[in-house]
Amino acid sequence: MTVVLVHGNPETSAIWNDLIPHLISDDVRTISPPGFGVPVPKGFEPTMDGYLEWLIDEICQIDSPVDLVGHDWGGGHVVRLACERPDLIRSWTSDIMGVFTPEYVWHERARIWQTPGTGEDSVAAMIKATPEETTERFHTLGMSKPIAREVAQAINDDMGRCVLKLYRSAAQPIIGDLFGSLKKATVKPGLAIVATEDPFVGGELLARKAAVRAGAEVGILKNQGHWWMCTAPESGADLINRFISRVNNI
Repeated sequence: MTVVLVHGNPETSAIWNDLIPHLISDDVRTISPPGFGVPVPKGFEPTMDGYLEWLIDEICQIDSPVDLVGHDWGGGHVVRLACERPDLIRSWTSDIMGVFTPEYVWHERARIWQTPGTGEDSVAAMIKATPEETTERFHTLGMSKPIAREVAQAINDDMGRCVLKLYRSAAQPIIGDLFGSLKKATVKPGLAIVATEDPFVGGELLARKAAVRAGAEVGILKNQGHWWMCTAPESGADLINRFISRVNNI
């Protein structure tokens, strides 16, 4: 059994550092989407479809059964793989299910990134900020200081370009139109994690609606925000462990 963790934006695999020791699997791997803590391959298109193809290629290289776990945009890529290539995985987990509903409204920062000109100004400011300033901002939002410091070091021009291209490829109604395809994810067991204080992913109601469509069970992390794996690593790992244990018994 291999647990594969996929992070999102604007992050690196460091966000999983505190969660990993609490996972029961003896084979836990992290993979980073191009531009988010790792280089962007030549010719790579950082769109929703580009990242889907990237993740498919990554999972194809793993021989053992995969329990795929995604956070933020990593969770978006995971859901899309569960819909398009369920044969590659044993199970899937995502904490961003609500964004796949037609009713979802992108959060303010995403709408800025989706706006030509304003988006470029926003990522330029993000890149210009000192590592100390970025560390403090991420720490305030929920990352531990060591993790925030590591993530801050990865903010660069490549990440900025990928942020803009990815979010613009997913502007509504594009991502909401994928709601109908969630039915294809029912082929494999799924878990929708809902951190009740996460302001970015649409809330519990939309997450439950998408989870029903995808045939996924719902795991609630009460009073936790976007970076639940940093603020409540044991509770988050417990949800994942119990889900994977049930998958083991299927």
